[in-house]
Amino acid sequence: MTSSRGRGLLHLAAAIDQPSVHEAAPYVEAARLAERGGLDFVTLDDSFGRAGPVALAVMSRVAPVTGRIGLVPTVTTTHTEPFHVQAAVATLDWVSRGRAGWRIDVSATEGEARLFGRRRAAPAEELWQEAGEVADVAARLWDSWEDDAEIRDVRTGRFIDRDKLHHVDFQGTYFSVRGPSIVPRPPQGHPVRVVDVTDPAARGTAARYADVALVRASSAAQAAAVRRQLRAEAQGFGRDPDELRVLAGLVVDLGDGEHAAEPGHGGGGPRHSARGPLYRGGPVDLAELIAGWHGDGVVDGFHLMPAESPRDLERLVNGTVALLQHRGLFRTFYPGSTLREHLGLTRPANRYAAAGERPEP
Repeated sequence: MTSSRGRGLLHLAAAIDQPSVHEAAPYVEAARLAERGGLDFVTLDDSFGRAGPVALAVMSRVAPVTGRIGLVPTVTTTHTEPFHVQAAVATLDWVSRGRAGWRIDVSATEGEARLFGRRRAAPAEELWQEAGEVADVAARLWDSWEDDAEIRDVRTGRFIDRDKLHHVDFQGTYFSVRGPSIVPRPPQGHPVRVVDVTDPAARGTAARYADVALVRASSAAQAAAVRRQLRAEAQGFGRDPDELRVLAGLVVDLGDGEHAAEPGHGGGGPRHSARGPLYRGGPVDLAELIAGWHGDGVVDGFHLMPAESPRDLERLVNGTVALLQHRGLFRTFYPGSTLREHLGLTRPANRYAAAGERPEP
């Protein structure tokens, strides 16, 4: 396999959304199927504007019955408390033994705002600025416990080394948080933060805070342009752009089985659809599209959304992914155990431990 620099490893993720499914078993089955294919992670969407189970709670159910695949629920930063959100995501990382991600999203509609009655709907630019502050304070709270802060010394009765707990003392435009967190530092240090940058208003937040950016582009040129923009902005924020993975979001309709892609869906596509860029055809041409875009350095991988689940997820894993594995373009096993390891991302150092800061007496 190649290094994580340059073209890098191919990263694949899949959505396991199943509208109108409220029991846990179908989500468990879908995640296990994706895990058998060696996918980096699965996502489960969520919003206050639709009925259905809470994505983070579903992923907490999936975690104990899977062993390697990353679990990335959507959790909005609008109308929620940043302290509670970060604690819930940290808990998922503990429950999954280091496989948690967090797809950061905002709630922009007046209907969602009325569910809470605290404030009116706000412009997207303002909501994503707030989301950036939440992403920032979440990382600070994850660092508020040093890795060895827990002593658990039965003889002395000391559970925590208080010198290794830190107040974050965050004062932002939209909220303030003192900390520390109520959850010890997650196994990954920072669970993986994912942002869909289809809305240009989200791109600044993604460039500054995301580990993975999802872009829905209908052409290789469009996807490459967004990737260049994100990497340049990340570097402008003082980040290493090679620490940001950019995945192309693609709706896949494999209902035609082995048939070739319809005109404009394969080499010339994908096509526009109401759900985003759409590929319609067989697993072989989809594998060619994925290999082509990745091989040309257009994106670091793909986030694939089955048009009809579980049918398309099964054909994706047993068809397209198997073909990529056979060609040596995608992993056949997980070399690591955490989502960060799957993505080739380093475990962040604890900012407070590294700075040698100590809390007030």
